[in-house]
Formats: sequence, structure tokens, C-alpha cells
Amino acid sequence: TLAFGDDAEALVPTAVMQPAIFALEYSLARWWMAQGLQPTAMVGHSVGEFVAATLAGVFALEDAVRLVALRGRLMQAQPAGGMLSVRMEAGKLLPLLTDGLCLAAENAPGACVVAGPLPLVEALRAQLDEAGVACRPLRTSHAFHSAMMEPAVLPFRAEVEALRRAPPAIPIVSTATGDWLGEAEAMSADYWARHLREPVRYSA
Repeated sequence: TLAFGDDAEALVPTAVMQPAIFALEYSLARWWMAQGLQPTAMVGHSVGEFVAATLAGVFALEDAVRLVALRGRLMQAQPAGGMLSVRMEAGKLLPLLTDGLCLAAENAPGACVVAGPLPLVEALRAQLDEAGVACRPLRTSHAFHSAMMEPAVLPFRAEVEALRRAPPAIPIVSTATGDWLGEAEAMSADYWARHLREPVRYSA
């Protein structure tokens, strides 16, 4: 109802957006698989990695849906923050990040996202504008994949720990490490808990 309704603002709260992303990605993947397209490996961006893990059998679908909904609620419960898309290599961007700002995602070579408290994000935006670096604020309510998500890590870990987990039946690339997701990591509550705090290493 919310995903395909007329209210564009309905999906903005992360407690709604994350389950909506999961549902759309999982459904689309299952549709492709029903057409005969079987993945030999998978990669997913942030919530998308939960979709990949569910398709690979790490989580049961019912457990994954509950986990992603909880993840969204826990993240939404944190203080408001901002995110800034920046056209700059991570190596050049990192020295510009003052305390409180974090590299939230390295999406491609020269395409990063910074997250943190709104005043700090705005100050960085002004600094980059002055230097002629292309950047734009993302339409988000919180600073995902940053230190501002730290209070959500332990409560989420407890929920993951309580669930049955299995080794992935289809190889998955971890966007927390930029490398293959090993069996031990895939089954680790610590991995999935830190996943919401660590930067998305999609470029790697």
C-alpha cells in the first residue's frame, strides 16, 4: 500500500523504507529466478545484502523480514542526522572529515557518501562547494552507516543471535569488507550487527 500509493512521503521514514526496499528486491529476485535466471553469486547494497543472504538461505524469509523491520526501527530511533553524496575519491575525502563525520559509503571510484550530525554535514557541503567539488545532500532523516548508528548495534546483534543461521548456499560478496562473505561471517551475529554501522564498501 505504501510502496505503490500516491503519497511520496510515506516511504521516507526508515522504519518503512527498509522493509519496503527488502520486499521489492526480494520479490524482484524471486521473479527473475522464476523466469529461469539463477544467480551464481550475489551482492547487495546495505539492506540489499540481507536480501542476498535470505536468497542464499542464511536467514529464513520470515526471520529476515522481522530483522529488517527491526533494523529500520532501531535506526530511526537514533538522533537525526544527514548524509552527503560527494564526487571524490575516498582517500582524498577522508582527511576532510572532522570528528563526528564518517565515510558511510564508497559506492564507486570517485563516488562516496559522508554521514554525521546535520551541522557538520552542512559545513562540509559548504567547504566542498567552495572548492568546486560536486556534492549534494541525500534525502534521508538519519546518518546511516556512521557513528550515530552505534547505539543500534548491540540491540540488533541480540536479535540476530536469537535466530537460526545457515551457511550461504550461493556465494555472496560482502559490502562491509568488499570481499567474499565467508561462512563464519555469514553466520556471525557480530557481522550483521556491525553491518549497519560500518561503511558500505560497494566500490571494492
